[in-house]
Amino acid sequence: MVKILVADDEIDLEMLIKQKFRRQIREQKYEFLFALNGNEALEQLAHNPDVEVVLSDINMPEMDGLSLLTKLSESKPLIKSVMVSAYGDMENIRTAMNRGAFDFVCKPVNFEDLELTIEKTIRHVNQVKETLKAIKENNILRMYVDENVLNFMGTREYETSLVSNETVEATVVFIDICSFTSISENEPADVVVKLLNKYFEVMVKEILAQDGHVDKFIGDAIMAVFRGNYHLDRAVEACLGIRKQIEELPENKSTNSGFSPKVSIGLNSGEVVSGNIGSASLRRLDYTVIGDVVNIAQRLQTAAQEQQIFLTEACYEKIKQSFHCRLVGKTNLKNKEGEYVIYEVLN
Repeated sequence: MVKILVADDEIDLEMLIKQKFRRQIREQKYEFLFALNGNEALEQLAHNPDVEVVLSDINMPEMDGLSLLTKLSESKPLIKSVMVSAYGDMENIRTAMNRGAFDFVCKPVNFEDLELTIEKTIRHVNQVKETLKAIKENNILRMYVDENVLNFMGTREYETSLVSNETVEATVVFIDICSFTSISENEPADVVVKLLNKYFEVMVKEILAQDGHVDKFIGDAIMAVFRGNYHLDRAVEACLGIRKQIEELPENKSTNSGFSPKVSIGLNSGEVVSGNIGSASLRRLDYTVIGDVVNIAQRLQTAAQEQQIFLTEACYEKIKQSFHCRLVGKTNLKNKEGEYVIYEVLN
């Protein structure tokens, strides 16, 4: 239902509008509010902020229609005003338009014309609202999606990629903030969220600096994927950067006990399945990677302690000329058969 405010000092106009629009009022298509001057109109708007259209006379006591237009332009820019007046000379029309009037209807009122004008005004209001909604959604979307992805979404290649699944070579990294669960259980929600976002921001910057992609946030952990040339080397560089940046963060004084963040990291490299995973009926699909490489990376992160970066022997063999590592030894990984030889990246 659209709320319409009528500002006019002619009492008869209220009765006529209620008669001429009785069907729309009965069907709850329109709800009309009435005011005898500009001041009363502003009071009505203060109590009814959902008014979308104002029909206003020009010549009214206390505050005339042109002054009301100025007030509306300053305080209620989304409301569209239609001037309904016997003063239909060009000077008044131009003044009204310059002050923000959407349209002008002359008295005596032709109610068929007024109805068409109201419908046209409502359509314009809806278009403005849809535009603002799209801008707001776009700004929110930019908080969650990389700029390059948004640009890619406007291409034909994007449409094809939505249904394409592939097997690719990649490095998968899991980074967990150690002991953060105790913070989430003992601190106010606002403190927990702000603190976690602060740490994530540090970590994400290092991932993006090495052309990595944040696949998802999982509680107080991040899953990142690196693809393309030297993806394993770039992933290790990102992990070292994350460990260094997190280690240099000062103890957080906003928590009751103080908290010095540390990370445990696991990474693995190899062939993964890449595609849209989720539920189409829920309209929730994640373009992600799955496979044994992903599972092992997650298990390695679980095995790692504070400030440790764990990887498999196969990964170590590929990077040993570029990075200093140490042998941790053989260990069993949860739900994996056999023992795995694990190395720790030192620097």
